[in-house]
Amino acid sequence: VIGLGMAAGSLGMVIFSPVTQALITNLGWHDALVGLAVISIVIAPLAILLPNNPDGGVAASVPGQTVVGAVREAARHRGYVLLTTGFFVCGFHVTFISVHFPAYISDLGLNPAVAAWSLALIGLFNIGGSLMSGFAGQRWSKKAGLSFIYTGRAIAILALLLLPKTEMTMYVFAAAMGLLWLSTVPLTTGIVAQVFGVRYFATLSGIVFFSHQVGSFLGAWLGGVVYDRTGSYDGMWIAGIVLGVAAALIHLPINESPLARLRDVA
Repeated sequence: VIGLGMAAGSLGMVIFSPVTQALITNLGWHDALVGLAVISIVIAPLAILLPNNPDGGVAASVPGQTVVGAVREAARHRGYVLLTTGFFVCGFHVTFISVHFPAYISDLGLNPAVAAWSLALIGLFNIGGSLMSGFAGQRWSKKAGLSFIYTGRAIAILALLLLPKTEMTMYVFAAAMGLLWLSTVPLTTGIVAQVFGVRYFATLSGIVFFSHQVGSFLGAWLGGVVYDRTGSYDGMWIAGIVLGVAAALIHLPINESPLARLRDVA
């Protein structure tokens, strides 16, 4: 289900990357932002239509546990700490690429349209990547899947640095990263639900996602700092490779087994 949600979000990336580039070209960045803001305002009220069932019918599976108790329990779980740490790398990768890849392509002297279509390709291939990740996580080890994804990202970035900087290279890189883009989300959230249950799933997943957002901040900010000081993005790409390898290794020791209390209930 999470994979389907990620795929739907990626469809928006496919559509709006070229649309936004066209708006910027014809109307300027200011009016393009206004147009996107209007679309966001129209979308927001749709949240009212979502179902609201806080307990989800599973409160009885963890008798007496509070949200504070659930957070403390997770904080003492080594796998949860490793998972949270690893998701930092996901945020670093995706936000650095989202924010700075168009500028990187422009610095190479390629047409700005290449950047727009590259981002669209990331979204397009992420639809397949998210769905495949969700299906794979139901059948095989989720931590192994995450290790595979982060290793794949490191390899893709290394290839980008070594290959000739052509339009085709940018498109192939975008397609590869798209497959690995948000395919981490179904597996990461799946481990949280599998280990701790779903009663406080939103809170525990939110904490993990907070780490993702810290990585996102640093990916965007450091990308600008490194470029301003060195005139190149190479340092950030190398950091992306190192972090990808580190994340691949961090996920391997995670214990995916449900907690004893959940096994007892089952």
